[in-house]
Formats: sequence, C-alpha cells, structure tokens
Amino acid sequence: MNKDEMLQLRNWAIIGVTPKKDRYGYKIWRQMKEKGYTVYGVNPNYEEIDGEKIFASLQNISEPIDAIDIIIGPSHVPPILEAAREKGIRNLFFQPGSYDREIIEMAEEMGFNYIEGDCVYASLLRKDYQICD
Repeated sequence: MNKDEMLQLRNWAIIGVTPKKDRYGYKIWRQMKEKGYTVYGVNPNYEEIDGEKIFASLQNISEPIDAIDIIIGPSHVPPILEAAREKGIRNLFFQPGSYDREIIEMAEEMGFNYIEGDCVYASLLRKDYQICD
C-alpha cells in the first residue's frame, strides 16, 4: 500500500496526540479532523484535548481503526505494534523520529503495511485529501 492509498483510509488512531498546538501531535490530529477523517487520539497523559476524548491506549478504542499514525519515540513503539497486531490493524504511518531500523524490521516481521520517511501533516497540506461520505 502506498501513501496515497493509506491516506484514503477513513479511521485513524494518532499515537502521541498532545494539546500543545505547536507540536505535530496536535497539528496532525487537528488537520485530519478538519479533512473529515475519523481520528482517535491516543496518549495516556490526557483524558481530553479540545473537549474531545483521548484514549490511554489502542486497547481502549472499540471502534474500527484502519491506520495508525505514530508520533512517539522508537523506544515506546514496540508495545504499540503488539497492540495493533492484537486489534487486527494492518497499516502504520511512521512519522520522522518515530522509528529506527529495529522498529522497521519489527513492523516487517509482523506483516504490517507501513510508510516511513514522510509526514502525514505535510502530505495533507500538499494534496487535497478530503474524506467525505
């Protein structure tokens, strides 16, 4: 699956969402919402951001998730990959700084579709992705 195909998926979890408006963990979450995606923020440090529920983990989300955008550091990623596999999520978008060679190898061994070396936020700004019913 290429980036354009992945960005056509509707339901995303953002791992590392933050209320800090100058951070990509906020900008990506907000931009995806504005483009019509269904987005679930995941960060155990917050219960809500901008009045919207934030989930402590992927396991707390009962709705279907098509893809995950990972914005956390590589040392925190292995349990996310395990949780994604348990939930049957197949698609990962690794933001710059969220992966290293070991994480990519792990994602490959686990059979994930993944994008690395790109940014969801920049991609959404460059192209007119809009999810509509």
